[in-house]
Order: sequence, then C-alpha cells, then structure tokens
Amino acid sequence: MHQNNEYSRLKKRKQKKRRLIIYIAIPILIFIGLGATYVGAVLNKAENVVSSSYEDDGREQGSELREEIPDPTKDNISILFVGIDQGGARQDPNTKGLSDALILATFNKQDHSVKMLSIPRDSYVYVPSEDTFTKITHAHAYDGVKGSIDTIEHLLDIPIDYYVRLNFDAFIDVIDALNGVKVDVPYEVYEMDSNDVEGAIHLVPGEQLLSGEEALAFARTRRKDSDLERVKRQQQLMSAILDRAISMNAVVNITTLFDAVGDNMTTNLNWNEIKSLSSYALSGDLTIENLSLEGYDKWEDAYYFGLDEEHLEEVKDTLRTHLDLDVSSSINDTY
Repeated sequence: MHQNNEYSRLKKRKQKKRRLIIYIAIPILIFIGLGATYVGAVLNKAENVVSSSYEDDGREQGSELREEIPDPTKDNISILFVGIDQGGARQDPNTKGLSDALILATFNKQDHSVKMLSIPRDSYVYVPSEDTFTKITHAHAYDGVKGSIDTIEHLLDIPIDYYVRLNFDAFIDVIDALNGVKVDVPYEVYEMDSNDVEGAIHLVPGEQLLSGEEALAFARTRRKDSDLERVKRQQQLMSAILDRAISMNAVVNITTLFDAVGDNMTTNLNWNEIKSLSSYALSGDLTIENLSLEGYDKWEDAYYFGLDEEHLEEVKDTLRTHLDLDVSSSINDTY
C-alpha cells in the first residue's frame, strides 16, 4: 500500500512538472522541456537560437514598477508570452501585427510556484500609448511588444520583467516538425489557412492527427464558441504539443524544432536566464495555478470582452502577492 501511495505521489508531482511546460508555451517547452535532456551539440544549438532571437523590449531600464531589474536565478519574476497574428500571408515587415494570444506567467522562487493568466484578445482595456480604450489585441499593433507590456502593466498593476513573442509560422513549423499533434476536435470546423484562404481548412469532429496548418485553424476559430473557449483550445494544443514532443519522434526532429522556434521568435531573455527557469521544473515541490479573467459580452462600435472589475481586482492582488509586491501601491496612480 505504501508503495502504491508513493507511486501516486510521484505521478502527481510529475504531472505538475508537465503542466508547467504546457502553460509556459512553445519556447520553454523546446528549450527546457527537451533541451534539459540533451548535451553537447544540441545544447549549443539551443543557446545559439536564443542568442539570435534576443531583442530588447524597447524599455531602457526594464519595468518602471521595479527599482532594479530582477535576477531570475534568485528573484520572483514575470514573463509575458505573446502569440502574434502574423505569418503566412500576414507576414508584413511594415506592420507589428495583432496579439492573438497573451499568457502572463509569474514565478515565485521561494515556494517554487507558478501562476498562469490567459488574457482574452478581445478584452476591453486602456492602451496607454494611444490614450484610448480598445481591444487588448490592438496594443501590439500600435507599439509592438512594448505596447502589450505597458497595457498589461497598467491593467494588472504588476511589473512585466521579460517577454517571449512568436508568430504563426513558429506554431505551424513546430507542429510539422513533430509530424502533427493528436487533438480531439469537438465540432466541424471550416476555417482559413495561414494565407487567409477562406475555407481552406476543414476539420471533422473526433480525435485526429492535425498538421501545423490544421492546428492553427483549430486554435484560431471562434465561429462556434467564445473567446474564453478559444483560450481553452490553445491550452489543449499546448498539451498535445508536449505529449508529442516527449515521444521518441522528437529526438529525430529536435534540431528542426530549435530552427522552427528560432526563426520566428524574439525574447529579452538570455540563455542563462532561460536555463535558470528549469529549477522550477526540477524542484520537488512545484505548484501551479491557472488563472482566468471573468467578464461579459460588450457591444459598442464592435464586439469586446468586458472585464468584471471585482474579479479583476482579485486577480491583481493574487499576482502581486505572488510576486511579493505591495498590494496597496498602484501604477494607475500615475495615469
């Protein structure tokens, strides 16, 4: 009986480690979830990819909500993951693109815990760079990753220390490098492909192996459900990617995986900072909490996702407490 209990405990702990990599998205999946199991040339490849993907966030000294830039090897930090609605036919160097997915992760070094907040792209928020209220997805189109960072800092009253940004092509290339992912499609889907060809993707209900283009269509479609359900589908795909990546198929294609991410990613994390995050996955007492924002349908000149203010305040306090920040201070006092 003791052995069974011990096996169950270890199994639950292993599942927690898996969920960390699922929710922190593709870059950490590739560089930590896989990279930590390889040495030599493969790790050198990963380091080169990260170095070539480095790009500052447009802020001279990091977040104005910090007295000094934190050290992820010892401090609590936050990372914003931004999926860009750009790639295929939308790959225009003259535009910054809309943010199609926003995931904010906070890391507490003392208790080895991670909190993940998915932010619906249609959320009605204040965008500081434009001094206007609009969908949060527009912030990146206005001012790049800095626009998204400034907007979310204003929304949540917490500093954003680092970011990772990927476009559609990274998503497609990673899945194709894994020879597809298995997904249970809940309903029939007709959707455009990455080149915006209407009806190019047709999915039928049931579990099936999806290509990169098909998985992107599954992640993007909102024709039969809500923005919140869209977030859940994206999380479902992250889980499917992880399951595929840790299989033997990933060993053959690991160099292709690094190339797929590196060609379509920018981040202000350096290699040593990314490696330091593996301490969370390797800790024996990792805890993870997945957060969401509650809201309602809001119609003005277009559709918006109105945020429930009372619940938003609860999320703010949760994240600020997790980062060990003073919950009584507010960035909004400066606006």
